[in-house]
Amino acid sequence: MKKIKIRRLKRSAGIIVSAIIMVSGIGSLAHAWETTEFWTPCIIDVHPYAVPELMIGNFFTIDRYKGGSAFPTDIGVETGVLPFDKVQMEVGMDAMEPSQYPYMFNAKIGTPEDAVVKGFPGIAVGIFGVGTEPTVTGYNTGDVIIGKTIPYAGRLHVGYYYGNKKVLVNGNGGPDYQGWMAAYDSPSINIGKPWMDSLVIAADYASGDNTLGGGGFGVYFNFTKTISLLTGPVWFNDPTINGSPWKWTTQIYVNF
Repeated sequence: MKKIKIRRLKRSAGIIVSAIIMVSGIGSLAHAWETTEFWTPCIIDVHPYAVPELMIGNFFTIDRYKGGSAFPTDIGVETGVLPFDKVQMEVGMDAMEPSQYPYMFNAKIGTPEDAVVKGFPGIAVGIFGVGTEPTVTGYNTGDVIIGKTIPYAGRLHVGYYYGNKKVLVNGNGGPDYQGWMAAYDSPSINIGKPWMDSLVIAADYASGDNTLGGGGFGVYFNFTKTISLLTGPVWFNDPTINGSPWKWTTQIYVNF
């Protein structure tokens, strides 16, 4: 929950997406994610140094499936903490309301493309879903992501995640705590109007029948270099965990 990334406000800047999870209608569980592609954190981008970002995100149903459940509203803050070009790091916190344990934390460190040698892919390592209640919101999920730009086509990312087996479970309550991820973001589509700077198309997917499992695709509407809106559908591998087969998301990002 930053660069030519999905919203790619600029090629070296990124964003955070945080996804909030409703479980079995009993309560809410949440993932405070690092910088993300769309639904997953499968992206090499790391938020730039000393540039705070505010995010407000919502996930809701529009087909009235089982009452049309929605995730809690997510309010997140993210910033970069290392003043280097070749090694970057971000930290973030999210508050999901209403929920019983609303606060979650994340961090990511990585190197951009070409940082090691010319042509070398970007690499990032992170942790997300660090909640305040170890047996409820302590997902404590680590990930490793590799990404590379394909000229004129965009960027591809692949990754692996591994979480807390006691919390990251499937719909039957069994452990489902690891899997793979893949993502794509398009080159920035320049609009160049006073009301719209650019657009970026993004899509991603995570394996697993847990709260992470699923994918999405949508568009980043970059109104300015510092303000953008992400919107599009998100679907889930196991709808019994997230309350419906799919939801729609709207997320506002403001970089200061």
